[in-house]
Amino acid sequence: MRVVKDPEIRKNEILDAAEELFETQGFDGTSTNQILEKVGIARGTLYYHFKSKEDIMDGLIQRYNTRIMDKAKKAAGDKKQPVFQRILQVILALNVNQDGVREHLHKPQNALMHQKIQKMLISSVTPILAELAEEGISQKVMENPYPYETMEMVLVYASAAFDDDDTVAMTEEERLVRAHAMVFNIERLFAVKDEQLSKLLMQIFTK
Repeated sequence: MRVVKDPEIRKNEILDAAEELFETQGFDGTSTNQILEKVGIARGTLYYHFKSKEDIMDGLIQRYNTRIMDKAKKAAGDKKQPVFQRILQVILALNVNQDGVREHLHKPQNALMHQKIQKMLISSVTPILAELAEEGISQKVMENPYPYETMEMVLVYASAAFDDDDTVAMTEEERLVRAHAMVFNIERLFAVKDEQLSKLLMQIFTK
């Protein structure tokens, strides 16, 4: 008997199957037939949701980006927290490993997906951080005539410096040093006084 499911449920089943296959076999090593067999659907059902294997990859990227963005927006929108706290929490949200996705993105066979995700995150999160920077500037706790461009540079650095790429293996101590270096430079880029970001960073990492 043919099972009819809610389109969103079926779409996520396809994405889940593709994600598992991409993890074990890589994007190029996975065929649409293998995805069909894993989900147990006809080709027409697959093409109803996705036009191609590349479209499935883009769907995975969008799903991952949405999860990260939800965390970033939640952190940015918490008006009970000072602007410096929200800036740090948004940046830290980028390093969240959603369902192990980040682990297999760094495999050579998934390099294109990794590159696309990094590009999407930078373009999506920069406006959030820029808005927070503008808030800090309006509160006169920060100074910088180029908040958007500066936050974009910070994100590009953060995405590279804290990426779990096997080619740049880091100990936790080295990761912490990089975090301090990043915060040190943010404070100077935005003329932050009293090392407020550094103090918040220490609170987060010593909890």
